[in-house]
Amino acid sequence: MREGAFGNATGLSCRECGHRSPLGPHYACPECFGPLEVAYAFPAVTREEIEAGPRNIWRYRALLPVPADITESPNTEPGFTRLLRADNLGRELGLHRLWVKDDSTNPTHSFKDRVVACALSAARELGAKVFACPSTGNLANAVAAAGARAGIRTVVLIPSNLEQPKQVNSAVYTEQLVAVNGTYDDVNRLASEIAGEEDGWAFVNVNVRPFYAEGSKTLGYEIAEQLGWRLPDQVVIPVASGSQLTKVDKAFQELISLGLVEAKEYRVYGAQATGCSPVSAAFKQGQPVVRPVKPDTIAKSLAIGNPADGPYVLDVCRRTGGAVEDVTDEEVREGIILLARTEGIFTETAGGTTVGVLRKLVETGQLDPTLETVVINTGMGLKTLDAVAGRVGPAAVIDPSYAAFVATGIA
Repeated sequence: MREGAFGNATGLSCRECGHRSPLGPHYACPECFGPLEVAYAFPAVTREEIEAGPRNIWRYRALLPVPADITESPNTEPGFTRLLRADNLGRELGLHRLWVKDDSTNPTHSFKDRVVACALSAARELGAKVFACPSTGNLANAVAAAGARAGIRTVVLIPSNLEQPKQVNSAVYTEQLVAVNGTYDDVNRLASEIAGEEDGWAFVNVNVRPFYAEGSKTLGYEIAEQLGWRLPDQVVIPVASGSQLTKVDKAFQELISLGLVEAKEYRVYGAQATGCSPVSAAFKQGQPVVRPVKPDTIAKSLAIGNPADGPYVLDVCRRTGGAVEDVTDEEVREGIILLARTEGIFTETAGGTTVGVLRKLVETGQLDPTLETVVINTGMGLKTLDAVAGRVGPAAVIDPSYAAFVATGIA
């Protein structure tokens, strides 16, 4: 590897035993088989230096495992998506100060563009020949598009029952889309087997997972910067593998330690669909571990029955005084429609889950409606049209006459 290939990263640290491993395509601790994450030696970083950077995630490159010249490498340049004051939704739910972090405006219309950009940098620096992933849909879209932009061969594996729009959104970027009969967990096991057998394959969420996961930190950085360099009181985040939630918390902690924001208490909440809610179940039962389940929900982008970061989600939510909650598929649909009709944001099922959970947290008294709250929308609703296709449509079908229009009662 060239000097500075991973920026200010100094190694990989085991999240269980603390053992340090060198930077490279490693994801399991050689001592205890625990998960690895990137460790750093950060230099002094100022708000002004960050603000002078590009309007994408690379403004935070000093805090990511990427080289200083990352902007010179072809990539999709995701990030710095809008943070919207959601007063209409807030009034509907009884919240005083509510914001929506809308990641549906990323290049392939989901937050996955962030993590894939960091994984692509690692794959390039490690000399990978194939850029690949197992995916519930959004990741497949992001990997296929990023690989095309970078000129690297891509292979993406998906469950065969994935929503058709997500399949098309991947296949348009790559000829090597492989649909696997089984759940995401089956697809993930296959990807791990391939990664162990094939040389030069960088599976973004397997053998370069530590670098990939760091991309989610940029959501936390942006929320703080867009709030005027301060942390929100409460944040509600969808939970699939759980990595996004844990990394947003990591971002907040890094900003505090670097003196970029004032230290304060904040609460982190996780959102799951009831048909795949192993982390929510463990939280409610007071368990320290997560029992795997077989997913059965319309929220396919959250349908990971054995979430890798599940125990760490529990740790974060309990440490911060938050919670993990779940909602039914019908409540997911209601959340999608509610966000669209109050704020003009068409979210996919993951966002519907998050909005549904937000409502439930308020109704059950688990979330303080007087505190400033941010809810994260991770994807675009055009990818999951079937979820609400039977719930919305024309209010009336009429002949082209004024009388017919008046007869509808709309006027």
